[in-house]
Amino acid sequence: MTPQRERARVGERDVVVIGGGIGGLATSALLAREGHRVTLLEKRDQIGGRAGSWEQDGFRFDTGPSWYLMPEVIDHFFKLMGTSAAEQLDLRKLDPGYRVVFEEGFDTVDVPADREAVTKLFESMEAGAGEQLSKYLDSAEDAYEIAKKRFLYSTFQSFLPFFRPDVLKRLPRIGSLLLQPLQSFVEKRFKDPRIQQILGYPAVFLGSSPFDAPSMYHLMSHLDLDDGVLYPMGGFTTLIAAMQRVATAAGVDIRTGADVVSIDTRERTPGRSPLDRRSATVRAVTYRAAGTTTTVDADIVVSAADLHHTETTLLPADLRTYPEKYWEKRVPGPSALLLYLGVRGSLPQLEHHTLLFTTDWRDNFGRIFGKETSVPSPASLYVCRPSATDDSVAPEGHENVFVLVPIPADVTIGRGGLERGGDARVEDLADAVIGQISEWAGVPDLAERIVVRRSYGPQDFADDLNAWRGTSLGPAHILKQSAFFRGSNRSAKVDNLFYAGSSTVPGIGIPMCLISAELIVKRLRGDTSTGPLAEPATG
Repeated sequence: MTPQRERARVGERDVVVIGGGIGGLATSALLAREGHRVTLLEKRDQIGGRAGSWEQDGFRFDTGPSWYLMPEVIDHFFKLMGTSAAEQLDLRKLDPGYRVVFEEGFDTVDVPADREAVTKLFESMEAGAGEQLSKYLDSAEDAYEIAKKRFLYSTFQSFLPFFRPDVLKRLPRIGSLLLQPLQSFVEKRFKDPRIQQILGYPAVFLGSSPFDAPSMYHLMSHLDLDDGVLYPMGGFTTLIAAMQRVATAAGVDIRTGADVVSIDTRERTPGRSPLDRRSATVRAVTYRAAGTTTTVDADIVVSAADLHHTETTLLPADLRTYPEKYWEKRVPGPSALLLYLGVRGSLPQLEHHTLLFTTDWRDNFGRIFGKETSVPSPASLYVCRPSATDDSVAPEGHENVFVLVPIPADVTIGRGGLERGGDARVEDLADAVIGQISEWAGVPDLAERIVVRRSYGPQDFADDLNAWRGTSLGPAHILKQSAFFRGSNRSAKVDNLFYAGSSTVPGIGIPMCLISAELIVKRLRGDTSTGPLAEPATG
């Protein structure tokens, strides 16, 4: 079949963004706001990527992210688009922020929504822990503020951020925080294993283990224990809908069901610097949709798809900045077993957010991230019950339950399915997890009350999201894969090819993906500043 071809209109600079997740949506919106003509291509029939939505029998499930953290970063994106999070979303603060259920020997702990109450809680768990927590959170806030001011919003085109006075005076401390694992950092300050787990678990949000993540990431505790946890009423699908609204209003042409097959290039004209290794420049993007192959001309291409997929599938071998040999040395974040459960009756035993922690913490993470991996059993896991806050996500008299179990990034574990229709290993794991929640949380008839059941495994992440090794998040945030050690957001081989999303700087999570979009704007402006762009963005 002869491919169709769409040509740019004379005098316009055309941008094609690949991938309609958080990073791609934000990038397309900001670049359209900058005055570019933007086409967004999404492989699946709905946008959102990992932050998708699924409905069945009156239940509406968020398929991925469910913690609304770093609200100022999300609000900043909307302000760059001429609006605000308050105008676009109905945000509620959760109190308690979350519940923690321990394997044995300890009572369940509800973590409250403000710092003073958390301090009292920790003091009740360990004498002197309240004062230690105050110091810990002061340190976390300072680390967060310097990261936000000098590193998170940096493209690392320049190393000048490292020579700013506020960074120089902190260099010894920053060095210590980068070289010491988070678990060790916490253990030196708190003896109670429950507190250690509460402060260490946020490493999982970064696709890592508290035994591997640098203690710089203790800054994560500032986000949930100082700032608190919010929830957008209607679920995270309302965030995606709001981003789609502002992107469309800015002029973005969003095309779903558009499976990109290649980033097309042409030889770059002579005259470049001998230090510049880029031998080609982008020319177009080719995609398939409904049996038709279409090529869209492009002056600029931004791939917010998985970086491994972009580099090893969409580009020829000689134009890959990150070929397979690069990925052989990288560490993936965990994959996940996801469960979407519609449950008859109420579940007061679960909070909106509930964490189940195993006693043998080191073994749990060792199985996920060690050289010889296996699925932990029992596993530390996370349960979200948004129907505790939001009546719109489940039919009356029912509960909406989302379960995430971190497991090794191993596609051989298999695919999930609807009503036990997944691979046998995935469904067996799902049965075990449902049994664990039932026993630990005190819901003995949980399995019998499930009226909707869908599972999702590592192979699904690979199939649906082109995720490297089936990871649920992206490359892990260990030291050698953080900040300027992470994948660059610009190709070293192809001019005008850029990268956004969780595979590149600054990293994993909704706020980081939003910042990655802003870094593309900075690249195109030639802006090497280290802080957020001024609000509102100017077109």
